[in-house]
Amino acid sequence: MSDKIPAAQYAIIGGSSTFSIKFPDALGESDVEIVEGGMVFDTPYGESPRFKLFKLGGRPVLTCKMHGWRSGVSRADASRQVFWVFREAGVKRILTEGGVGAVNHLLNPRDIVIPTDYIDNSMRKDANLGSDYLLIMRKAICPDLHESLLQAARKIAPARVFERGIYANTDGHHFESPAEVSVLRQWGADIVGQSICPEVYLAREIGACYAGAYLVVNYAEGIVEDWKHDELSSIFYGESEMVGRLLISALRGAGDNPTCECAGLRKPTLLKEEL
Repeated sequence: MSDKIPAAQYAIIGGSSTFSIKFPDALGESDVEIVEGGMVFDTPYGESPRFKLFKLGGRPVLTCKMHGWRSGVSRADASRQVFWVFREAGVKRILTEGGVGAVNHLLNPRDIVIPTDYIDNSMRKDANLGSDYLLIMRKAICPDLHESLLQAARKIAPARVFERGIYANTDGHHFESPAEVSVLRQWGADIVGQSICPEVYLAREIGACYAGAYLVVNYAEGIVEDWKHDELSSIFYGESEMVGRLLISALRGAGDNPTCECAGLRKPTLLKEEL
């Protein structure tokens, strides 16, 4: 168990697209310096996942794998552990990635979507850190970080890059049924996955900017054609370095002085106990 949480203003949450590599070590980037790995912290929500601290051009960055999810830990608790550590470290800018299914029938596997909004169709509504804030979810995706991801993706991604879209969040661990996907499509969703919520709420709760780039790994059920396990596996293992480089490039392009209003969209609660 690590004793002290290191200070870091930046964080990257690894998802399924970088799970198969040692991130960021495997990328061999000249301005990346690994400081310490295997850090586990005691949190109010249980023992945290393993964190790694690295420096990118001198900036300290915290990262963990697969959104903190691991066997025997609920996804709600895993998310709270990660964001509690971020809060204690002073993290203010968070990038993330993940594999998603295409709900919009115009999307294809290997496309990159950098969403601008979300639909929460999960049941994890109580996943918070207990802070007394009114969270305003207007502009839930930081426009500054979104632009950094977009520019990086346009330089690095070999397939198409979509600069807007709506991410529908479901619980999993299973994929959705055709009827569920049909409903999500009617709601206006473009992609479906299982990670943006509650992360987008927790980021706002700790006063941090948040944005993600998502790799389409399959057609959602009932969209275009049945997805193929071998193609999903090929994407899972074959595109990990590309996604990792995209994240590092986006972080390089993220300025130290944000122009967004993310920090101002967290207000004191109006629900006070009676005296």
